[in-house]
Amino acid sequence: MTTMSWAGRTPTVAIVGSGFAGLGMAVRLKQAGVESFTILEKGAEVGGVWRDNTYPGCGGDVPSHLYSYSFEKYRSTSQRYPAQREILGYLQQVAEKYGLRRHLRLNCEVASARYDESTGTWTVATVGGERHTVDVVMFGVGQLDRPHVPDFAGREAFRGVTFHSARWDHDRDLTGRDVAVIGTGSSAAQLVPQVASQARRLYVFQRTPSWVIPKPRERFGSPTRLAFGWFPALQAAYRCGVYLAAEAVLWPVVVGGWSASPMKWVARRHLARQVPDPRLRRQLTPDYPIGCKRIVIDSSFYPALSRPNVELVTAKIARMTDTGIQTEDGLVHRVDTIVYATGFRTTEFLAPMEIVGRDGRKLREEWKDGAQAYLGMAVSHFPNLFLLHGPNTILGHNSNIFMIECQVRYVIECLRVLSNGHRGSLEVRPEAMADYQRRLDRSIRRTVWRAGCQSWYKTDAGRVTNPWPRSTVRYWWSLRQVDRAAFHTVPTRPAAANLSRSGAPPAAADAGRLLPAPDTDTPARPAHPDRSATLTRR
Repeated sequence: MTTMSWAGRTPTVAIVGSGFAGLGMAVRLKQAGVESFTILEKGAEVGGVWRDNTYPGCGGDVPSHLYSYSFEKYRSTSQRYPAQREILGYLQQVAEKYGLRRHLRLNCEVASARYDESTGTWTVATVGGERHTVDVVMFGVGQLDRPHVPDFAGREAFRGVTFHSARWDHDRDLTGRDVAVIGTGSSAAQLVPQVASQARRLYVFQRTPSWVIPKPRERFGSPTRLAFGWFPALQAAYRCGVYLAAEAVLWPVVVGGWSASPMKWVARRHLARQVPDPRLRRQLTPDYPIGCKRIVIDSSFYPALSRPNVELVTAKIARMTDTGIQTEDGLVHRVDTIVYATGFRTTEFLAPMEIVGRDGRKLREEWKDGAQAYLGMAVSHFPNLFLLHGPNTILGHNSNIFMIECQVRYVIECLRVLSNGHRGSLEVRPEAMADYQRRLDRSIRRTVWRAGCQSWYKTDAGRVTNPWPRSTVRYWWSLRQVDRAAFHTVPTRPAAANLSRSGAPPAAADAGRLLPAPDTDTPARPAHPDRSATLTRR
């Protein structure tokens, strides 16, 4: 690849976060000839959510072969689904193999990023007092980063031990204890069977039930292992087959398509086969369309709820007491340990960082009614700032890494536009962003997410800000090349002493101009899902 050059030098880049998004971006920058980047990571190691989530039973519900980058495909003859330690190990391996360690700044939490209009650069400040001035800033912090703990009345009165599933207390031995798990989503479905096997008594508090479909065995059978061993090319075929199956079967559920009814039948049959108690089955049967909330893929959760030492509590929590949890029916459930499996603050994108763009615009204020971004990646008045895994780009039916790799490729192309002799910074036009959001909202209105169920997909006001409402192929198509008419270059604004005699900045003539049309001699990238893709459902 041709090395990028901005006025005779390569651009400087700050990447915030070292999960799948941040590491994927870093690898592609190196492959594009850009070595002048720094990865700022608030944790003590790479990995993002797969570093932070270490609760018992934690793992992926997406097949391992699809749960990897297109440039570093996972290959195993035995493992169908990855455990947390395997996913973390994979990301650590990528960091080592592609020489990313020397670019890493660990234990380096970002506090703010501010755009300087006089220089066209970003100053990224850390909690520890460091300041990094760069040409481009990219945020790959994801949407499942900050744990959400409901503000129950009397929470401080509880005398036992409490922790969130994403901040698991490994010093707390649950053997023989009375434990409460609040929540019945994907994390709870994985940890409840593990806790139930240790605790004397386990209360599982459910707000609304989830649709649950069975999860295949975590390891391949002998015939598959032998086939993969003798014919390694079959692993690539398997990866492609999983991607296409998810696109053909799971995505239609989101829009109430042909597979919604069969999928609902599978979920109901799974419940009937695993839960013999009719009362418990009624409590676990959702009353909203399948797909309105994230579908749980698990085969151990229901049997755990049927254990004699486990009780499902569906009454609403009224308050915490010094000895346990009181529900609105007046009962007090005495426990010594409370585990919050209550998800994350998913709609508070980039919080608590303060991001300040042109004209003093604060991103937090721009997003007060819900986050939005052009293609989920660019925001007007915030030049040379790119979001990876931003608003409305997470998936519930296919590969989040697929989406990330589409975005990474698009950002690289944006940098190439800027390296092609253009002065100033690249910024999406307000009208392009507004038009994109209108089209996105129309698509969201056609999904089951508008059915009224509560989920982490929505703000408190009901605005859907997290998931992508269309197929992944549609997203890839939208990002296959940069629409230069959607962007304009923003010139720097020199100090008054540097103004020309007319009083106008020297680059004023370039302000707001359209970028030139794409080079017609440059062929479009081929439409091959496997070249830009893979998957995570966390």
